[in-house]
Amino acid sequence: MALKRKVGLFEGLRYKGGGPMLAWLLHRISGLGMIVFIALHVIASLIGGDFGIAINTIYESLYCQLFIVFFVVYHGVNGLRIIVLDIWPKLVEYQREATWLEWFIVLPIYGLTAFIMVSRFLAGE
Repeated sequence: MALKRKVGLFEGLRYKGGGPMLAWLLHRISGLGMIVFIALHVIASLIGGDFGIAINTIYESLYCQLFIVFFVVYHGVNGLRIIVLDIWPKLVEYQREATWLEWFIVLPIYGLTAFIMVSRFLAGE
């Protein structure tokens, strides 16, 4: 028997789950983003023609590349955080601190990568 919960959109947005809940949500979004990227890339290469060229043009844009790089870096580091918390269950009580540590790792890696990508883009490489 399923629980009957009538939670509207605004009540759901007011949920105060904090960092771990947002990490969970962003992990799902980044995973879906990578799946969509790979699926469209495969479809574009199989179909080819104008559609493939249009998809590849989108992939080559700086904005798309920055999103994909963020998705990959975040998903990888968050996955490592989840693995560590699964291997050592006593650390689950420090989940909030682990989430902060994750951001202290993700932001410099992504920031440096984005800086290099934007500087190379502006240089015309």
